[in-house]
Amino acid sequence: MPAIEIRPANAMDIADMIKLDHKYTTEYVWQMDLESENGEIGVRFREVRLPRPVQVDYPRSQKSLIDNWAQRSGLLVALHEEKIVGYVSLTQDVSPNATWMTDLVVSKPLRRQGIGSALVLAAQEWVLHQTNNNRLLLEVQPKNYPAISLSQKLGFDFSGYDDHHFKNNDIAVFFAKWLR
Repeated sequence: MPAIEIRPANAMDIADMIKLDHKYTTEYVWQMDLESENGEIGVRFREVRLPRPVQVDYPRSQKSLIDNWAQRSGLLVALHEEKIVGYVSLTQDVSPNATWMTDLVVSKPLRRQGIGSALVLAAQEWVLHQTNNNRLLLEVQPKNYPAISLSQKLGFDFSGYDDHHFKNNDIAVFFAKWLR
């Protein structure tokens, strides 16, 4: 992993954060199957390999990101060679006793080098020291297989979904981890 520093973001960081490439490429998706029979409803997610890699747009616009950052409880940035190479945004009390991680972005050339993991671990520490919450929730698109894999690698468990969660009507898949 490249040498990085993680610190709270400040207003001067916004322009560099928005310049990061928020798109991602995936070869897998989590496909949802909904079954309804005899008054019972079942939902199943399964990993499906795509016929070719697909580039996916980020589910939030630049304007909504900037507008929402001011409302976040915590915003951490990762720096490499004094340049912002990633960030994570956190919101308290969306769910009882939980902090919500909505955005985790790493500069495209530095992905898969441990920076995302370091940001998630820093977010966990932030929750433990800055809040009374005992759980961290992560929301991702079912197309965001890299983030799903990362969350599972770091000990997060599937904890639910919300249909039409994002403005593009994509499903949000939630992963959670107990911290205390």
